[in-house]
Amino acid sequence: MASKPEGENFSSIIGSSDQAVQLTKMIELCAPSDASILVLGESGSGKEVVTRELHRLSDRRHANLVGINCAAIPDQLLESELFGHKKGAFSGAISDRNGRFQIAHEGTLFLDEIGDMPLELQAKLLRALEERAIVPLGGSKSVPIDVRVIAATHQDLSGMVARGEFREDLFHRLNVIPIKIPPIRDRRPDIPEFCLHFAAKYSKEHEIGFSSESMSLLSQYDWPGNVREIANLVKRLSVLSPSKTIDLYDLPGEFLPDGLVKLRSESTEESIEGRVGDESCREQAAESEFPSDSRPVLRSNNELQEKKMDPTASWKHVSEVERIIRLSQSMASIPDDGVATKDLLQDIESNLIRVALNQSEGNVSKAAKLLKIGRTTLIQKMGKK
Repeated sequence: MASKPEGENFSSIIGSSDQAVQLTKMIELCAPSDASILVLGESGSGKEVVTRELHRLSDRRHANLVGINCAAIPDQLLESELFGHKKGAFSGAISDRNGRFQIAHEGTLFLDEIGDMPLELQAKLLRALEERAIVPLGGSKSVPIDVRVIAATHQDLSGMVARGEFREDLFHRLNVIPIKIPPIRDRRPDIPEFCLHFAAKYSKEHEIGFSSESMSLLSQYDWPGNVREIANLVKRLSVLSPSKTIDLYDLPGEFLPDGLVKLRSESTEESIEGRVGDESCREQAAESEFPSDSRPVLRSNNELQEKKMDPTASWKHVSEVERIIRLSQSMASIPDDGVATKDLLQDIESNLIRVALNQSEGNVSKAAKLLKIGRTTLIQKMGKK
């Protein structure tokens, strides 16, 4: 990674939660300093994004931001990548080569996954930071360096120090200012903003928005892969989803609560991981609350602020499909007059069968294929209606 800063008005920190606001303030406070920073966070949480923002707001923003992933480069090559080498220093060194320290001169050096750096090289890194000079591999003269170092890791460095797996002196040298990025599950209000951000980013492939029901489910998922996982899902949906509106049936099964997965399975007697039926099926399932031309769809952060849904809204103001979702997630109490679960499931199944028969112009075999059930099973279900 070697880059120049982006425009002065650009901000890459997404989110309006308290955690996101605190993170932004911390970055703004620390950026002007030359002190070393240790960025801590789970994989995919945005450590590189934070580093870019620190560089962009620093006095070094007009020089290079140079990154190196310490876990991605073999140990025997990492020293050369960091400090450079002289011609003949080792087999294949046919000319002098500058290392990342020299390329980042007067700028910022980003040491990603610093916890994976071998102990021997940690000692050489510490000496370079203390002396503010490096000696290229195979060289004899030291080269002055002027860099601001930002290191990052998903590992517990203090625990590694206690186990003798990371040098304590280097840890203290890097950990002058620690910045911890909270995992996305601890800042759920930011999830819709990330979804909409990536939907806009990938809109060249396929413009998409999110129904309130699907966004509600996405906001409750734990996202073990953090922001990277959100980006990957939205990109996948923008490529594979034929609809412009992502709803429940567009989401992979792992994003759905067990109750809703079971409901989808019982509706067709199979576990369905993709789209069920067609657009008309989904419109009919939600038309009791939202007509097909007015169902709430979020396509921008402005709309997100205007149309935020209250998950504890009164039962009389939600569709039957949303009632099922809330029950399956234990998000609401059961109404005083009770819920006829069996009747509700039968109604949804009847709806699916009716749509399939209409789409297949009454051909039972074709309808059974649409519903992914056997022809005999469909006839039996039709006989019960």
